[in-house]
Amino acid sequence: MSMTGFITHCWKKTHHTFDRVRCGLLALVLAVWAVQALAAVELEQMRIERQESGLLLHVNLKLELGPAVEDALTKGVAIHFVAEADLMRDRWYWYDRKVSQVSRHYRLAYQPLTRQWRLQVSSEPIYSGGAASSIAQSFESLQSALDVIRRQSGWKLADAADLEADARQHVLYRFRLDMSQLPRPFQIAAGNQADWNLSLNRQLRIVPEAGQ
Repeated sequence: MSMTGFITHCWKKTHHTFDRVRCGLLALVLAVWAVQALAAVELEQMRIERQESGLLLHVNLKLELGPAVEDALTKGVAIHFVAEADLMRDRWYWYDRKVSQVSRHYRLAYQPLTRQWRLQVSSEPIYSGGAASSIAQSFESLQSALDVIRRQSGWKLADAADLEADARQHVLYRFRLDMSQLPRPFQIAAGNQADWNLSLNRQLRIVPEAGQ
């Protein structure tokens, strides 16, 4: 065999090996991206409704849990979410004034004996002993429980007496997975995992009633 033929044969072999390695790396990157893409929280809709009783907030979220969070749930770890909304009045001469602040706390847990998902909702933090004002529901599937968290409707921000018709106001909305409620070992392990980084911040301008 000539030297030229030997070099050409080796180059083709090396070239094919490089292609296989490159394809393998690409497949790995796509697989990792696909897994991470499962964990997400996005705002689908956010609107304000004026009623005689006051100002109501409606929020629809796109919330998907990643494999790490679902695995923790099935192992008996309760997951907490917090939604907060601040009603702010604009002030050109100073910081904006906070008219009201409301919050919703969610505690999601899996019950292996009944194979059901239990969701507690309260206006105050829910600890292991529960909350006095919490409402609890049980669901057959995880998605059914998440649907309650995804649709936050009829959330009263302020009474009618606290509102001024011609005031310039806006709502600051925040949603997050509450890492502080996790057991300490999970807090440390979850710090570098994208699945646990579920948070959202949005602002909505309220049209003055006089301008409607």
